Amino acid sequence: MTIKIQALFLFFITFLYPLQAQETTSVSLVFVGDVMGHDTQINSAYDENTGSYRYDDCFKYVSNIFTDADFAIANLEVTLAGPPFIGYPQFSSPDALAIALQNAGVNAMVTANNHCVDRRKQGLERTVDVLDSLGLPRTGTYKDEEDRWRHNPMVLNKNGIKIALLNYTYGTNGIPVSEPNIVNLLDESLIVADIIKARELNPDKIIAFVHWGLEYETLPNANQEKFNAIFKNNGVDVVIGSHPHVVQPIKFEEDHFVVYSLGNFVSNQRTAPRDGGTIIRIELSKTGDKTHVSDAGYYLTWVHTPIVNGKREFMVLPVTAFENEALFMDDKAHSRLCEYAGEARDIYKHNINIKEYFFDKNIPGWVKSN
Repeated sequence: MTIKIQALFLFFITFLYPLQAQETTSVSLVFVGDVMGHDTQINSAYDENTGSYRYDDCFKYVSNIFTDADFAIANLEVTLAGPPFIGYPQFSSPDALAIALQNAGVNAMVTANNHCVDRRKQGLERTVDVLDSLGLPRTGTYKDEEDRWRHNPMVLNKNGIKIALLNYTYGTNGIPVSEPNIVNLLDESLIVADIIKARELNPDKIIAFVHWGLEYETLPNANQEKFNAIFKNNGVDVVIGSHPHVVQPIKFEEDHFVVYSLGNFVSNQRTAPRDGGTIIRIELSKTGDKTHVSDAGYYLTWVHTPIVNGKREFMVLPVTAFENEALFMDDKAHSRLCEYAGEARDIYKHNINIKEYFFDKNIPGWVKSN
């Protein structure tokens, strides 16, 4: 072997081969917006024969989106404070709501939102106790400082990729947080301190799930832009927003991914376009010590509320599975689903570098297709 060939061989072995040999791993996450619990939903879930509540049928048509991902994270915008079960304005839903979400494939929840202290100290504490009893990772609200230290941030591990997830809300509807309870509020100094703490855990990515913005506004406001910049400038690459109860644009530029609002996942709000939302799916890929968003898209969803045997039912439907074929919907419901699709896509004209996922009903399980 000549000296020149030997040198090239050594260069390949030393520098190029290790790069080629590095394994790429990935993890997928989906995020859903506001999980509400209005009175009509509570009444719908009640089974008079058993005296219990059941929500499983609400999520059966989107369950495959959740189970297709490694992590499915929902914004629980109710308390699980126990009876009496009441909707707006101070929510307390049956534990069965969280159980049904888990059965459908949701495996983590954020709890910092403007309704998290609707039932004061007892409601906040019972909510986190129920989630803990179900083994669901959670963050955003805490019993005390020790609880916050253990659950802030939420840490998710899969396929050698570690994610630190932070959660904040703009406020609590003016209801004071009872000591020693803690709710993560949108405050720049708090956010920066939490990011520093998160970095000490050596995560591959830090994600912020944020309750912000103005209700029913389809574009982000200055405050959302301000806090998105704070997250971005401090190294948070993925920001997921909720609260406006309508979808707002999604932007993926300069390696920063922001969803300004996911809209309603399930609720009894029927005024257009509050009757739907979006499920975001992102994939993180890691090669060596570098992790990036390798794929991202969304599924539009719409809440179908038919009368069945004299009773209102709630079903979250993936829009693309139904907009070209009514299936079990009547003409009025199908027309509204199609209208919602047009309204959401009009809002999404402001999107940057994001695609819509479509369901292919010819594939068992209704899996995604680009």
